[in-house]
Amino acid sequence: MGMFSGNSKDEPLHYGEVFGIWTNLATNYGMIAGYQTFYNHAGDKDLKKIIEDFIQCAKEEAKQLEEILKTNGIALPPAPPERPDARLEDIPPGAKFNDPEISAALSLDAAAGLVACSQAMGMSIREDIGLMYGQFHTAKAQLGAKLLRLNKNKGWLVPPPLHVDHPEK
Repeated sequence: MGMFSGNSKDEPLHYGEVFGIWTNLATNYGMIAGYQTFYNHAGDKDLKKIIEDFIQCAKEEAKQLEEILKTNGIALPPAPPERPDARLEDIPPGAKFNDPEISAALSLDAAAGLVACSQAMGMSIREDIGLMYGQFHTAKAQLGAKLLRLNKNKGWLVPPPLHVDHPEK
């Protein structure tokens, strides 16, 4: 029996896995604070619901990532404080994110998160880490699909140039 046989949770993490998990957790902490701010700025009730879903997803990921780092004796990155609730009416118009801007930022985060999860899965040698990132990937894909539907329904989607003319043969 070698070091990498048996329960994968008993295997050591390699430096790439440690860096990826630590960076993922630091990023999630920042995203949670950012999403809480977006929630305060959002006016659309459907968008607010999706922001709540993004916050919940990031918090669930953070719990799992924290546990892995703690179990392996790795210090956690610093986390910003929770953002307080604010009334939309109290935010000056020039300082406020508007709903399409918030939705576009969430779309970017969902797409970048899919790439990051794929990269983490590809470099993991511990099966439990790869599977965890597979679950994160699936959750992000589902959030991204909900957000795409919202963007289309609200008219917030700015598509790239569409190819509608086909050359005649």
